[in-house]
Amino acid sequence: MPDRVRSGTARTERGGFAILEAQPGHGVCERRPALLVPGYTGSKEDFLPVLEPLATAGRTVVAMDLRGQYQSAPAADRSGYAPDQLAADVLAVADSVSQASGGVHLVGHSMGGLIARSAALLATGRILSLTLIGSGPGAIGGRKAAGLRQTLALLDAPGAPDRDDRDELAALVRRVWSERLEPEARAAGTDERIIAFLRERTMRACPIGLFEMARRLLEWPDHTEELAALSRPVKPSGAVKLPVLVIYGENDDAWSPAAQDRMAKRLGAERACIPAAAHSPAIEAPDTTGHALTTFWNATEGKAERRRPAPPASGD
Repeated sequence: MPDRVRSGTARTERGGFAILEAQPGHGVCERRPALLVPGYTGSKEDFLPVLEPLATAGRTVVAMDLRGQYQSAPAADRSGYAPDQLAADVLAVADSVSQASGGVHLVGHSMGGLIARSAALLATGRILSLTLIGSGPGAIGGRKAAGLRQTLALLDAPGAPDRDDRDELAALVRRVWSERLEPEARAAGTDERIIAFLRERTMRACPIGLFEMARRLLEWPDHTEELAALSRPVKPSGAVKLPVLVIYGENDDAWSPAAQDRMAKRLGAERACIPAAAHSPAIEAPDTTGHALTTFWNATEGKAERRRPAPPASGD
């Protein structure tokens, strides 16, 4: 664990959520905080390489586990993994992180980007900016979609477990891990220590949430036009309600770089294509990704400061 990163729990009106928090090394935080949301099967650790560098730039940076992910408690039932519920969870953690600062910069990776987008549409005034990393306009496609469909097909096979039986679904998750996911990780040359962590994370995740979020990810609607209404200026010289940055690896195999580029153009968003990265730029190219985030956040705060009206002159 980096020196400036600490694990903890964000206490909210919707319950507690496991977090990793990075603070600047000394002095007070000069800039607005940031909240980072992981993707499907992910966790807060997916942002570990960028947390300390981002905090060094003078802000608190928090990465969270979504409900049912790794060290966050599961939902009471399948309805807790609906997009609007996950978005409400993110907003609750955002409020906990921002406290008196007046809002947060929100970042979502992969499915976390879809959730972050939904959160921003629900409460734009509490979100200072939105960054989508390796996240497309809607439902996932390609090879990763095929893998999700393969996993979900197990629920329709003869003798499949009850979709609400946590123990039976957990046994099915163990089977998917041992028969497909672990061999794939090993074939890709993944370090054994990382494989051990991925195994632990997968086994600790809520199995109901894993299957429910997989189904949702294959059906996620495209709300790019609703987001564009906030991210595009009303007139050429006007300000936007929600600045958006789209970051993607040049070799992304979830949503194609071309699809993410088209989405960014529809949004009027800034774009950053990360060389030599695939679906997880924060891990594969942390320096470049961290620089893109810090530059975007600082520019966003500078523009907001310039738009702030001057205080009234004091009388005699």
